[in-house]
Amino acid sequence: MSALTRCRSKDTREECWHVYYGDVQVGTIAIRTGIPHDQARWGWRCGFYPGSNPGECTAGTAATFDQARADFESAWQVFSARRTEFDYQAWRDQRDWTAEVSSLRPRRAHANGLESAWAPRYWLIRNSESIEGVFV
Repeated sequence: MSALTRCRSKDTREECWHVYYGDVQVGTIAIRTGIPHDQARWGWRCGFYPGSNPGECTAGTAATFDQARADFESAWQVFSARRTEFDYQAWRDQRDWTAEVSSLRPRRAHANGLESAWAPRYWLIRNSESIEGVFV
């Protein structure tokens, strides 16, 4: 069995750590944004899908990173006790399928570079007699 490892996310401005069990992302510990200053600053989420049922994933808040990590580890002990190798493989299969589909779909360029390949754009084509909606 693998131990839990953390990896800092490069996709967020705020401090965010992804937690892995082997090659499966099993949770996140991150600074919460947009909350009042008197609220707990750190948030954590334990669980993954597919591979678990709705309601099995847990989340919480903590004042410090160390407390969030300790709370996460406690939640992980409960969550991981009910997981089988099939559950982890279900997550891996979904990850691999998503990567394959993403690699097959061509990326469209946009003037400012922000257009997502997954967001369809609805264009109106005006003919002399009608207006047709077309997804491009």
